[in-house]
Amino acid sequence: MRVDRVFVSTDDEQIANISRSDGAEVIPRPADIAGDTATTESAISHAIEWWQAQNLNPTTIILLQATSPLRPKGSLDKALEIFQSEGFDSLLSISPTHRFFWKVEGLEARAEYDFMNRPRRQDMTEADIRYVENGSVYVFSLDHFNRTGNRLGGKIGYTIFPEEFSPEIDIPSDFNLLEEIAENLER
Repeated sequence: MRVDRVFVSTDDEQIANISRSDGAEVIPRPADIAGDTATTESAISHAIEWWQAQNLNPTTIILLQATSPLRPKGSLDKALEIFQSEGFDSLLSISPTHRFFWKVEGLEARAEYDFMNRPRRQDMTEADIRYVENGSVYVFSLDHFNRTGNRLGGKIGYTIFPEEFSPEIDIPSDFNLLEEIAENLER
């Protein structure tokens, strides 16, 4: 693996202790950027300030969100390889979805696909497939983040994870679902 150091940003002592026991370094996150209304970018900015105070200056940052814990084996190395070899400013993991998207405008629903010619899943072509940002992996340069204040932007690359790696933890029942998926993926 090409990752030199692992940091966990948290305000929770139990998470900090578990992180340390598993070899990660802990960035103590202030409460004002640890709640449900805090942005990921605020946590990244705080981590960068913390690193600078420690005389650390990473050139490349890999962000793994706790709410998107499923990743294929070897996917971090693959993402970093793509990021570095193609000279991207940022990179994200995406997953295909075979769902049909609609927009709602007032009382009217509008399809974002041709519902008169709805393809069966097995007949979908590459052009028919949409991708979702699965939130699992982001790679970006420190220079890019300092210029834009965002983990994404500039020349954006991607790595594709299979659809079963796309669920996220947004509500309590998602945790149980992801736990079950993880157990099945390990088999």
